[in-house]
Amino acid sequence: MTRKLKFALLLALLTWLSAPVQAQQWKAHEETKTYPIAGSSGIELYSSIGERGPKAGQHVRAIAHTDFRLTWSRKYDPQPDGSCKLVSARPKLTITYLLPKPASPLPPELQKKWATFVDGVRRHELVHGEQIKAMVAEIERVSVGLTAASDPKCTKIRADLTLKLGEISRARQRASQDFDKVELGEGGNVHQLILNLVNER
Repeated sequence: MTRKLKFALLLALLTWLSAPVQAQQWKAHEETKTYPIAGSSGIELYSSIGERGPKAGQHVRAIAHTDFRLTWSRKYDPQPDGSCKLVSARPKLTITYLLPKPASPLPPELQKKWATFVDGVRRHELVHGEQIKAMVAEIERVSVGLTAASDPKCTKIRADLTLKLGEISRARQRASQDFDKVELGEGGNVHQLILNLVNER
């Protein structure tokens, strides 16, 4: 085996071994914010959520909300054959969870019910966070190594990538909406949390 072939095989092996590590180099920054609510009973707290919760439409307010900010550092590399290759794509992802929080201390029994309620809501929002992280990982997967032929100025590849990103984003939105339908529907986890909070038993 020639020295040149040995070097090529070694380089290929190192590239293969480093691929899983590269895919794990980024980590989402997650933060939790709260908005104030008021009430001295479960039904009052839930009514306050309805008045002060984040908007989920023109006339509807949600209990909680998960938002994110995503930016990318990408490197496009024109190839000798006139094509363009996206050789790296590093995301910077910040996920923000917005949850309700009573502005004043609650009586012990109500505080116990509230703790169960808000913990369940937080767990629901964390699923949305995981969906966002999965979306970013999928974007990274389809981005790195993407090539466009006859694209020496790396313009066509950007348009191709934009189409792929749109498909991935829409798939994440559908998954998020489907999850909410199950959780908020009758008998769903969030529906049960609401009933347990407002029930006076």
